[in-house]
Amino acid sequence: MTGVWIALGAAAALAAVAGGLWLVLRRAPQRVLPATVSHLADETSIDPDTKSVRSVQRAEVLIDRDALAEIWTPTHLERLARTYWRFLTRVTLGLVRVTYSERGRAIVLLAEPLRLLTFEPPEYEMDATRGLVRWRIARGLLVARRGRDGAGYLQIEVRRVPGDDPARERLDVEVAVVNFYPAIASGLSLRLYNATQSRIHVVITYAFLRSLARLDLAESRVGRFSPG
Repeated sequence: MTGVWIALGAAAALAAVAGGLWLVLRRAPQRVLPATVSHLADETSIDPDTKSVRSVQRAEVLIDRDALAEIWTPTHLERLARTYWRFLTRVTLGLVRVTYSERGRAIVLLAEPLRLLTFEPPEYEMDATRGLVRWRIARGLLVARRGRDGAGYLQIEVRRVPGDDPARERLDVEVAVVNFYPAIASGLSLRLYNATQSRIHVVITYAFLRSLARLDLAESRVGRFSPG
């Protein structure tokens, strides 16, 4: 039960950050950016019996064809993955950070040992039209017992969509959490999970998808696909 209360405290802290982020995004000035992000959508569902969560956020990204050809590589897919973790740290003002090891990744609240989520090492798939990176959920304070050791996963998927525009190409970008068992829903209340952790996740993911308009991809910490 202690872990559940810690998880609840973490969710409350993130709620405050997410609220501030929402205000900043609404007041941000319009700028001309390298890409255009639109048609954001959310599909979140929870099995009432098992309390398993499936949460998917999508966006359409229009990008110059030449620019896309330059970054459509495994190296840049790895950088996109790192960009997601960097964004999470920035948007929480450093409250949440990501640690790296050979065993995977960990989302840490403030400092060890407050591990909110831990993941197995990432899995990558890429071909001419699709790129995907997946982290299988290992455990953590936000994860109920039945959802540990690879039962669920977080993934980012990018698909190239054919079009007639000779200058720009469309990407469908999707961030998905699948088969996730939240500790709050199992230990306290499904309604409380919906009002806190679930809502926070959607707000932050939407903000991440909007940030892709800048095409500011972070350098990888691991460099699995780096040349040489």
